[in-house]
Amino acid sequence: MKAAFYSENGGPEVLRYGDVAEPICGPEDVAIRVAAVSIEGGDLLHRRITPVEGPYRVGGYQAAGIVTAVGADVQTVRPGDRVVGFNWSGSHAEVFVVPQHFAYPVPEGIDLANVAPVPVAFGTAHHALFEYGGLKAGETVLIHGAAGGVGIALAQIAKWAGARVIGTASSAEKIGRLKDLGLDHAIDGRESDIRAEAMALTAGSGVDLAIDLVGGPKFAEVAAVMRPRGRVVLVGFASGRQPVLDPAVIRQSGISVTGLMFGKVMHLPAIRSMISGLLEDVAAGTFVVPIETQFPLSEAAAAHRHAEQNRPFGRIVLIP
Repeated sequence: MKAAFYSENGGPEVLRYGDVAEPICGPEDVAIRVAAVSIEGGDLLHRRITPVEGPYRVGGYQAAGIVTAVGADVQTVRPGDRVVGFNWSGSHAEVFVVPQHFAYPVPEGIDLANVAPVPVAFGTAHHALFEYGGLKAGETVLIHGAAGGVGIALAQIAKWAGARVIGTASSAEKIGRLKDLGLDHAIDGRESDIRAEAMALTAGSGVDLAIDLVGGPKFAEVAAVMRPRGRVVLVGFASGRQPVLDPAVIRQSGISVTGLMFGKVMHLPAIRSMISGLLEDVAAGTFVVPIETQFPLSEAAAAHRHAEQNRPFGRIVLIP
């Protein structure tokens, strides 16, 4: 089969396209003929830092397609089903094999490219807002890094839940598109003082919940804008730099800070049910999944470079 793979860590240039062995479908596995690959932030990180075991590693961990084969013990899907699959590697290929608990059925009537990003992006957002963030209607949410795939999902789901939504983004064009999706207020995440602007927007009271997708030096401004007993959820480090957390800020404001790695819980029955509901919501038009652009799988290196250099609005999709 054709795949995008690499034999050493590094920038997008380490990705090669060619023939590799088709993965083996075990007793509890599902084989998917890939129709669309969603490039996730973790794909870029793994390519740069995760050691390659063996002669090569096929990149990527999420793709949508048609089930072609199932293992003897699989009960959740069958050949011919439309699914989105997740695994810790292997999505950048014509065939993607995933454990059955990571294969999520897709409703009929929606393009597979439009649902390929849903489990990670929208699932992470939902879990961060409700399970970790305890969001309630009427509260104010700050999303630091609102123009990426997870940020766009956060803005829509938080607004749907009855929250007031403040988000940071890096351009007027992205801010305008976010407002079309439900963002109430926007802050320039690069140039502005996030604390000062968020405090002004909340009449000095601060925000109830902050979801940080960026990390880096601006995290101090995010933590400083919390209301007493506010909640902060750390989801990602799109800046490439770890946030610096001052314990004094936590003590003085009584805020709570938690971290979320959604991939570790995606197999749980409750999470599978939540993801199924989100796929239904996207199919019904309740939530929108912006696709910034598509690349052929053969141009995976260019797609990764575009993702890293241009910080697209929404997701980039690879088509085998």
